[in-house]
Amino acid sequence: MNEELQAILGRVADGSLAPADAERMIAANVARASVAELGYASLDLHREKRTGFPEVVYGEGKTAEQIAGIMRKLSENADRVLATRVSAEKAALVAAELPGVTYHETARALTLFKKPILRVRDGYVAVVCAGTSDLPVAEEAAVTLECMGSHVERVYDVGVAGIHRLFARLDTIRDASVIVVVAGMEGALASVVGGLVDKPILAVPTSVGYGANFGGVSALLTMLNSCAPGVSVVNIDNGFGAGYNAGIIHSHIAKR
Repeated sequence: MNEELQAILGRVADGSLAPADAERMIAANVARASVAELGYASLDLHREKRTGFPEVVYGEGKTAEQIAGIMRKLSENADRVLATRVSAEKAALVAAELPGVTYHETARALTLFKKPILRVRDGYVAVVCAGTSDLPVAEEAAVTLECMGSHVERVYDVGVAGIHRLFARLDTIRDASVIVVVAGMEGALASVVGGLVDKPILAVPTSVGYGANFGGVSALLTMLNSCAPGVSVVNIDNGFGAGYNAGIIHSHIAKR
């Protein structure tokens, strides 16, 4: 309990402050304590208390110094910190400033843990990826899930052009608690998987594809118009969003 809060409660106890006024002052005190001002960023220090996971750093557009500063401050208030969309060049500079940082090159993500990553719930999430070119998005989802405490089974390079590869891994996919499906081109893999399993699917369209792919719009529309039930779709290349949502679903399944 900080000194200001003690003083407020003391005034309530001696009758010099009304309880309603004390309530407003305490709320303001909590609001100030929940935000860290760095000049270039206002950090939400209480996000894990509200949502179960700390604020995540979006690295694109930030300097290495800003990423390092944000991660350092967040690590003072949380056991785990995740930064996404970080280039290898920026990651090297951040790692030089912050001991213990790990760079996941394919995912383009940085993680910082005070304690080892633990699998905190039963079962696993399957991350299913159509092609090797989709791996950065798939790995972004997988790393996010692992940061959230989920075990991940990676099922990669099983696109519909060689659908026998998918069938060879179908038992692994069906046994998952939640499934993330990542695909570019026409994005048909999500519909195929949706017709074969009884688990929730988070579909991720990627910007991988030739000209008429329209930077992922064709895969996005295919997934949104899927005739297979149980398929929910996130934005183009949003591996983090799919991983985060899958992690939330997995945590609630595990609680039950």
